[in-house]
Amino acid sequence: MKTVETLNEGLKRAYALTITAKEIDAKVDAEVKKVAPQIRMPGFRPGKVPANLIRKMHGPALAQDALNSAIQDGIQNLIASNKLRPAMQPSVSLENEYEAGKDAELKVELEILPDVPTPAIDKLKLERLTVPANDDAVQAQLQKFADQQKSWNDTKDGYKAKQGDLVTVDFVGKTADGVAFDGGTGTDMAVEIGGGRLIPGFEEQVVGMKAGDEKQIKVTFPDDYGAKDLAGKPATFDLTAKSVQTAGETKIDDALATSLGLKDLEQLKGLLKGQVEQELNGLTRTHMKRKLLDQLAAGHDFPVPPSMVEAEFAQIWEQLKHEATHEPDPEAALKEMEAEKGDYQAIAERRVRLGLLLSEIGQANGIEVTSQEMNRLIAQAAQQYGPEDQQRFVQYIQQEPMAAAQLRAPLYEDKVVDFLFEKADIKDREVTREQLEEAIESEDGFATGTHHHDHDNHKPKAAKKTAAKKTEAKADDAKPAKAKKVEKADVEPAAPDAKAKAAEPVKKAATKAAPAAKAEPAKKPAAKKAPAKK
Repeated sequence: MKTVETLNEGLKRAYALTITAKEIDAKVDAEVKKVAPQIRMPGFRPGKVPANLIRKMHGPALAQDALNSAIQDGIQNLIASNKLRPAMQPSVSLENEYEAGKDAELKVELEILPDVPTPAIDKLKLERLTVPANDDAVQAQLQKFADQQKSWNDTKDGYKAKQGDLVTVDFVGKTADGVAFDGGTGTDMAVEIGGGRLIPGFEEQVVGMKAGDEKQIKVTFPDDYGAKDLAGKPATFDLTAKSVQTAGETKIDDALATSLGLKDLEQLKGLLKGQVEQELNGLTRTHMKRKLLDQLAAGHDFPVPPSMVEAEFAQIWEQLKHEATHEPDPEAALKEMEAEKGDYQAIAERRVRLGLLLSEIGQANGIEVTSQEMNRLIAQAAQQYGPEDQQRFVQYIQQEPMAAAQLRAPLYEDKVVDFLFEKADIKDREVTREQLEEAIESEDGFATGTHHHDHDNHKPKAAKKTAAKKTEAKADDAKPAKAKKVEKADVEPAAPDAKAKAAEPVKKAATKAAPAAKAEPAKKPAAKKAPAKK
């Protein structure tokens, strides 16, 4: 094998790689010996077919397999002998159409990882904003929970539904031309008037209905409704009221706790306090992590592989385009995104640089994800697939190093961040929950005494319009109210498969984003696709 470097510019490398006909022929001989025991041919005993006949019968296929094997070996030797650290999968192409018996001339192009300077981690200073889970916070959570445990009392015949009442209806949804649309028909749907769970105008028109009443109401689906064929369009619903109930008072006492299988009210308060503390600690960590990443980004500047930046930008852009489709004016949102494309490219570059920094810090300090932790990650991720695909997914992760690295990356990053927290000089300051949330969302920081630019924790304007409203999750009806959720800092790569879903035709669509961190750089060729999620 002959190797000639043809490009050495920044992080880009290119090589002319020649694999000789002799090397390829040796691979063919090895392949012939490997398959000979399985070859069957009339007139010969099993495993005794002459090598020359095997070559004659299976020559083209064996030559192609030998060439592919030789190319893989050649690239690995090229990387090893030149001590290269590929940032992404090398690009390999044949200079001319390969002919059996001749040398194979290849062009290999790749980008290498930069030499990351030793990160400065000995002078990190952070402020930890803390919110105590006091009695008022626990009581507020308890009241929210109690409000969700409403009891409903039957009403007398002729009772007309009022604000706050629960009306059970059968419904048939139709388009403006009177055609019933898919998913628009249902029975026994509970409508809490004033609950705000249904599309605008629906609940208000149920006011005044009595059990047995039939009524047609007119509504207009929101522009950001999950079903695109209905978004922004008028429709009618034929309703049949089956019952009307009034809300009973839910007392906050031991009976409420015992109805949930708990010992008493104090145990319920304890559980809710733990939930509040967990939520507040999560907010505190989010804010402190953003400040930490800001300091790392400000203190380090080195070139990063353009291919990694392009891949990261592609993920960001796909998620933003997805979110824009759920804006009231998608075209305007896309136009604004285009105007700020350069800002998003800068965000992608910073994400990649921070990922390399975190990886360098982790490797230098012996931080790793254990095999037990990795097994738990794989088991959790496998739950996203159907039963028949779970084993395939596990095998895929075990066989594809890059897929395993991507799965491992968020936990690895958290471990590195925790390590840096331990190294940092941290000062605590007690604030209110509102102040902490404002600090996370503010573009100018929060009373730090210095000018703060949250370069990519806070997205350009277009991103704020498409994503800022998506951080609050609705409470599950049967569980304590969930506190406001705040997305991870945008220095972490964005998930490409965030999806908007409409739970029912008459419910509001809720878009959820699932950022995923990538702390470790790719070191192997790109992995094959995993089994499709169910």
